[in-house]
Amino acid sequence: MDFLRSQLRILRQSSLARNAGWMAIGQGVNVLLQAAYFILLARLLGVREYGVFAGAFALVALATPYSALGSGLLFVRYVSTDSNNFAAYWGNILLATFGVGSTLTILLVCVAPYLLNPASASLILLVALGDCVCRQLAICVSQVFQAYEQLRMTASITLLTSFLRLLAVMTLALILHHATAWEWALASLVVSAISAIVSSAMVTAHYGRPQFAPRIFFSKLGEGFGFSLAGSTQSAYNDIDKAMLSHYGMNVANGIYTMAYRIVDVSTVPVNALDAAALPRFFRQSHEGVQSVAKLSFRLAKRAALLGVLMSACMFLAAPLIPSIVGVGFKEAVSALRWLCLIPAFRGIHQLTGSAITGLGFQRYRTLAQIFAASLNLGLNLWLIPKYGWLGAAWASLATDGTLGLINLSTLMVLQGK
Repeated sequence: MDFLRSQLRILRQSSLARNAGWMAIGQGVNVLLQAAYFILLARLLGVREYGVFAGAFALVALATPYSALGSGLLFVRYVSTDSNNFAAYWGNILLATFGVGSTLTILLVCVAPYLLNPASASLILLVALGDCVCRQLAICVSQVFQAYEQLRMTASITLLTSFLRLLAVMTLALILHHATAWEWALASLVVSAISAIVSSAMVTAHYGRPQFAPRIFFSKLGEGFGFSLAGSTQSAYNDIDKAMLSHYGMNVANGIYTMAYRIVDVSTVPVNALDAAALPRFFRQSHEGVQSVAKLSFRLAKRAALLGVLMSACMFLAAPLIPSIVGVGFKEAVSALRWLCLIPAFRGIHQLTGSAITGLGFQRYRTLAQIFAASLNLGLNLWLIPKYGWLGAAWASLATDGTLGLINLSTLMVLQGK
């Protein structure tokens, strides 16, 4: 009992534990909101329309990381160590998101007819505006609060977006009972715009107005592009399978697979919370040397992996409930979820070790690992999806996340030994 009290006292005194706790609480509530949102959206759209929307969203997700040019992570890196940099880096976020995000939207509209089936391609304008501009701005705002270790505010922004999405899908369900993918894409754009406006106002109210400093913007362009490239490779191995299912016209299979994958994403919330709380600490602790950061990373990665295993077991056991909750059209998602359920454990390893590599200033190594993972995922999907549909996509995802975990872990161990 005394040992338990001492451990609880240590946790209360640890800012990292408090921040991880705020993220876990916020994302825990977010899980409930997202669960309700997924259930209602699946019932609102049905398996085919859900697959149509998933195809458009997956293609946009491949480009979304470039819409901010890494300005959110640049903010975390340079403002967490010197708060006097706030105005310039907040201005850089706005410059990058609106300028580059709008340009990417136009490019996506032009290429979508060649990469997606016509139904998914028709949604690209709405989805890209919502994701590349509005949603990306909200994500960067959450990183602003993350830099100040105000994880309560970061969690609040996430909750705001999820609440608005749930409200939107409930409204459509009450009014239309059954909606098309296009109608949901429009509603989603409105929700993303509201979230971006409100969250940006919160930053300005807390810390001040932006200052537009093109010199700093262009001087950090290479580093920011490196963060974006890392983010895009992560999007590639997470979403290229859904875009390929859409390309081959497998809208029903895409709906089944995407439903299972979204449950996996929600189940990774505890891992994401720990990763978000640790990243600013990795940046600051890098001044103490590789050994210090690596030691912290290995300890946190072990905890994250254990959390992932726990979530994997829960998903495997609860998978048969899917048809009862979201509709019989999604009954094959039971098998899909059971194939994918190990991913949270793999992510626990590669996210925490990867963030440590980033914090140490070796982002190029993490980017190379993610490029390899994206290439592996693409090759496996090109081979497996035409033959096995969503099952091939599931096999490719397991192989990719597992391989990335081994690479990041090995890389950090090599850096530690230098």
